[in-house]
Amino acid sequence: MIAPLDLPGDPASHRVVVAMSGGVDSSVVAGLMKRAGYDVVGITLQLYDHGEAVHRAGACCAGQDIHDARRVAEHLGIPHYVLDYESRFRDSVIDNFVESYLQGETPIPCVECNRSVKFRDLLATARELGASALATGHYVASRADGAGGRALYRAADPDRDQSYFLYATTSEQLNLLRFPLGDMGKAETRALAREFGLAIADKHDSQDICFVPNGRYTDVIEKLRPDAAEAGDIVHVDGRVLGAHQGIIHYTIGQRRGLGLATGEPLYVVRIDAPNRRVVVGPREALATRMIILRDVNWIGAGMIEDGREIAVRVRSTRPPQPALLRREGDAIRVELFDGEYGVSPGQACVFYDSVDARARVLGGGIIKRAAALTENTEIAA
Repeated sequence: MIAPLDLPGDPASHRVVVAMSGGVDSSVVAGLMKRAGYDVVGITLQLYDHGEAVHRAGACCAGQDIHDARRVAEHLGIPHYVLDYESRFRDSVIDNFVESYLQGETPIPCVECNRSVKFRDLLATARELGASALATGHYVASRADGAGGRALYRAADPDRDQSYFLYATTSEQLNLLRFPLGDMGKAETRALAREFGLAIADKHDSQDICFVPNGRYTDVIEKLRPDAAEAGDIVHVDGRVLGAHQGIIHYTIGQRRGLGLATGEPLYVVRIDAPNRRVVVGPREALATRMIILRDVNWIGAGMIEDGREIAVRVRSTRPPQPALLRREGDAIRVELFDGEYGVSPGQACVFYDSVDARARVLGGGIIKRAAALTENTEIAA
């Protein structure tokens, strides 16, 4: 008989480590694993200094959330450990976040946190504890691929699907990871939390970036890099200097509000020229792109990346997959969007799927290095 996590034999013979953030989702996963009969161990990561985030609604992995995870573990009768990963989180996630903004990018720290801290370091800890699997509360699904490994799929609930943030997971990591909520919706998860008698059943979901107090990411950047907010010019795409800014870290591609320009026409941030500290603005049509050049590509599809393969991609977590063509030149990868897109920002992720279907398989993805019109010179560097 196959147990609920695709682990053979008696569930009691398998230790399962549950990553417990203190939220509803991971708490329910711990409850499900306990009910299924696994030998469950809960682990909570302390990722950043408590400070202002201790009682901030929507935060995670600090202060009150650690307390909530401990209470859930006690209620379920499972051992629980808190691991201080603060220095690892700072080195792998926060420092990269800051440097990315200084380079004119708009990073996604959740991708790096999942890739390095949770699915690298925490997986290693799970192995040390003799675990057969590490279970998390992510809304994404994984299934055996028929070739001895596992494949990643979009969640059943499209509004909760987190596959965009997990594309960097490797095939080796997937073999040990399990996502019990992949076929559930949030209402069902909360109902299970109440069924298990968990005090956090109605707790708010985590929101935004966990280590950014009050949503002001520039505060974090300026604290770590006081020289980050250097003034520069705001320049129109036609070359006109329209004004000045107080640091490129205050701007993102596609931004319209807060430019401080009185030009009589709607203008958007089109490009950030970090070396010259320039913010380039233009009309909305200047944001149009049909080609995306990628770096740091991770592939978890079958076989190798094939030049000219038709796939589906997401360039934002809030958008559904759209049809595209995957092109490969040596080690360099680019994506050609059939329908085009607006406001594609370097530093964001471009995630690959095998189709536009609601339960499509995740094939991998990469970080957007540059976006351009398809008519532009398509020569790309590795």
